[in-house]
Amino acid sequence: MDWSNNSDPFGIFAARGMAPPKIPRPSEVSREAKDRTTNIFAHYEKLQGILERHEATIRKRWEKKTRTQRLGILLQAWPGMPLSHRPDFAAFRKHAANLNSVAIQHRTSFIWPIINQEDLGDPKTLTLLLNSRGRNPPHLFAASDGEGMHLGKVTMAIVPIFLNEHAMTLNGMARKEDYGRLVSWDEHEDAFEWTHTRKQFLPGEGLLILEFQERLLEFLVDCCKTILHDIPFDRMTSNEFAIQPEPPLKESLDATGFSTLSILAKEAPYRPPAKLDLQKIESLLSARTVRAEDHIWSLREDPSYFAETMVDMKEHLPGIHSATKSQRDDLAWTQVISSVLVESFFQLESFTELRNQATRLRELSGKYSSELSPEKDLPEEYLAALLRFRHYLNRLIKGVLNQMKLSVAASPPLRAFFVQNVPRSTKSSTIKIIPNGAVKRDKVTTHLIWLLQTLWEDDHNLFLCRMTTVIDELDRLLKAEPKALELVSPYIAMLIGELSIAGECLRQLEIFQPWANGFEAALVDREEGIKKEFTEHTRAWAQVYDAFKEQNITAIRQLGDPSDGRFQYPVGKRQNKANVETLRRSEANLDAFWNAVDDMLYRKAGGLNGTAYKQVLSQPRYLQRTPEWVEPAVKKEQKSNHNNESYEYVPPSSRLFQGTETTSSSARAEVLASGAGKTAKVKRRGVLGEPESTSENDLAPSSSPPPPGSVEDSQPTFQVDARALKVFRTVFFDPAAHTSAGEVAWRDFLHAMDATGFAAQKLYGSVWHFQPTRLDVERSIQFHEPHPRGKIPFLVARRHGRRLSRAYGWRGTMFVLKDGK
Repeated sequence: MDWSNNSDPFGIFAARGMAPPKIPRPSEVSREAKDRTTNIFAHYEKLQGILERHEATIRKRWEKKTRTQRLGILLQAWPGMPLSHRPDFAAFRKHAANLNSVAIQHRTSFIWPIINQEDLGDPKTLTLLLNSRGRNPPHLFAASDGEGMHLGKVTMAIVPIFLNEHAMTLNGMARKEDYGRLVSWDEHEDAFEWTHTRKQFLPGEGLLILEFQERLLEFLVDCCKTILHDIPFDRMTSNEFAIQPEPPLKESLDATGFSTLSILAKEAPYRPPAKLDLQKIESLLSARTVRAEDHIWSLREDPSYFAETMVDMKEHLPGIHSATKSQRDDLAWTQVISSVLVESFFQLESFTELRNQATRLRELSGKYSSELSPEKDLPEEYLAALLRFRHYLNRLIKGVLNQMKLSVAASPPLRAFFVQNVPRSTKSSTIKIIPNGAVKRDKVTTHLIWLLQTLWEDDHNLFLCRMTTVIDELDRLLKAEPKALELVSPYIAMLIGELSIAGECLRQLEIFQPWANGFEAALVDREEGIKKEFTEHTRAWAQVYDAFKEQNITAIRQLGDPSDGRFQYPVGKRQNKANVETLRRSEANLDAFWNAVDDMLYRKAGGLNGTAYKQVLSQPRYLQRTPEWVEPAVKKEQKSNHNNESYEYVPPSSRLFQGTETTSSSARAEVLASGAGKTAKVKRRGVLGEPESTSENDLAPSSSPPPPGSVEDSQPTFQVDARALKVFRTVFFDPAAHTSAGEVAWRDFLHAMDATGFAAQKLYGSVWHFQPTRLDVERSIQFHEPHPRGKIPFLVARRHGRRLSRAYGWRGTMFVLKDGK
């Protein structure tokens, strides 16, 4: 940046009581860069030669050593190595108020945050770092090494030298002569553009990267020297040792044997810079979109799920629990119903839109793959799509953070630590949330609330730390401290999971170097257009938001209020006439509520053309319903002549989004509530991997598929062991078949999914991502780990079965005991 016209370019340093940055001469910068580059390539070539001949030996010896022995080697090569993971983040938290005064003391932590005893003391981390730095040239890491110092640079704990009107070339510079070369703006016509778009580096940034790489590679060579202590250093790379094939790296798994996003995030700085993985982004967003669709359908199908969702939302809305009884009675359930409707709608719309954009990005990546080069700009079409995706992603994140701000202080485990001041005037809706000074916080609670507050306040601290870093630290705390886990309710864990999915998408964009460094500059001329397009594209979303406002919900509140037991659903109890009538009455009450919601929504927002909500509700789906009670004597006779079924499957009673509705909702509700409605009993159909039609033509009534069970099913049979079979008998509960109605251990559920061909990966919060690996399907699916207990309650397990049925056509009869198991 050219600050020549700024009368006080270094005023910010004086305002903080800091000395201005050093301003060396170009010749001094060139000399330092050349010296460091010479050392970098010497260390790199030595390390490369050692690994080509001895990497398997180094890995074997390192893994056999005790942690104490490993730390001894590390500290010998790097005296004074910081203790904890992300020492820069720890220093920032501890000294945020006076960071500049202790910056010199913690300079090492801010420049080399990956160098710490906690991470490198593990059996695998150092070997990952050796492999990545010794098998890949320095220029490959330049951008990521610079980004690794983000916290130190933005907090000004690190102050680079300042040299105006020059650039330093690092990205894509494979030759030693070009690496770290200082280029003046007058010397090369593109030099100014390089710094403006961040294709290359400001001289101060470049010197920091060179300093980072020089010290790091020297450290790694010293570690190899000590590990291979029985081989003279000058002979390690001689011809007396033959070059060996590169040993494969083992997959990183947690203690339970599964992959987790937190392990991948922790290891990422020690591996080669990853490439933008659009397929992974698409998979995460696709599975989350399916979960949003399932949430919509479960709210309409399952009375117990509907009631639990409403009660859970009530527990997390601010002001309700500090309001007067009359206020609670008059407003609480109206507010709750409004919040559930709005949240379910926007989750579906947001993740569907992001999923569609991710699919488009993957197509563009393939289209332009042969044109991508670090020295070239991205094709305009590809860049525009990336910036649009980034904008929509940030809008989603802002919405989740706002919900977290409202919900954390109201959540039952954390409620006591805050005071919610409810306005006395009915004209004001602002609720002030302040810390409760009367309740003491221990160290773990203080740390947890600081991390959550950093997220929801979405202010300066979050900008400095970055959301992905805070999410990583939050996940580490929840794993390390059982007390912290107890303070996070399942709903807050769900919100953390939402941020983890969005955060992983952001992380993928951040590693798209060197182009990611230029996204902000590219936005200057495009941001207003992107914002305008977003407003136009989401106009229907705004109409739904207005329709679901509390004043419109008041008229239907009583239909959705679960407090009077209208959604009682004893599905796990032995069937008798009374229980069956209760089940059918609750289902009718739920249908009546959704009929009223759909009628109101149609009046207020119209046909919702172009929305994912309309597309989902227009699909030819069927709701699982309880058939009328048949007396046992009659049932035996029927069973001898017919295939007895415990459920019937019917089209949704509300057909507003399918264009065939002619009966008023009040008439429908009356028929359903009276129990007079008769439905055809059908079986659930499902063909493994059968795609769901969602095109406009497929939504027409004439092209709807026949009801489930009206055609012969063709399904595979899964032969599983007794442990997995017990799980599937619970999740596909059938009272007529006397299957189990108990809890399911989460590890047993993971085992069962693995046995049927899914690879499980733990995200953050409570979300697990299941990717099919041995099935003839591509669709992923996500489930929430039970929190805080490791058992899935029966009703939740049954819902998992319904989701598997909707996604893959699975049913309980498909699972049989493997021979000998």
